[in-house]
Amino acid sequence: MIDQENTANPAEEIDLDTHDQEQSTESGKKKKKAGKESDRTHQLEGEVAELKDKFLRLYAEFDNYKKRTVKEKLDLMRTAAQDTLASLLPVLDDFDRAKRIADDPATNEQFSEGVELVYQKLVATLRNLGVHEMDSTGTDFNPELHDAITDIPAPREDLKGKVIDTVAKGYYLHDKIIRHAKVVVGR
Repeated sequence: MIDQENTANPAEEIDLDTHDQEQSTESGKKKKKAGKESDRTHQLEGEVAELKDKFLRLYAEFDNYKKRTVKEKLDLMRTAAQDTLASLLPVLDDFDRAKRIADDPATNEQFSEGVELVYQKLVATLRNLGVHEMDSTGTDFNPELHDAITDIPAPREDLKGKVIDTVAKGYYLHDKIIRHAKVVVGR
């Protein structure tokens, strides 16, 4: 009886082999399924990262747009009266010429007290609105700030390339040029 129990039935061995193969096939299928799920997970994580990056870029672009439009609006408000102020500059030039002539001791012209008050009020009002004049005489010629009317031989060597005389003052409105200075340059 012992011999019968130890001897295995060949049919049973085949069934065990088939069962092992089925289990390995099932575990292979599970591994393939897990691998596919892992690949799909990696793919989805990549897509999420890409979409997150696009979102952050779009958000940053929109934020920059908002900042730029606010800055443009503030600049527009600061320089809204630029044309009006620029049209007052010839009046200021005439006042400056009349004052310069009146202050010259060689002339008999006088600048009345009332006209002096109007002149001071005009200058103060323009200054309060952000208009200030450009310092030109004696500085290096800069084509972005100055309009050269003419050039003359420099009286001294150190005046070559510099503004020798200012015919009409240049003006800024805050930091923006509203009129270039008309100057004579030494060559």
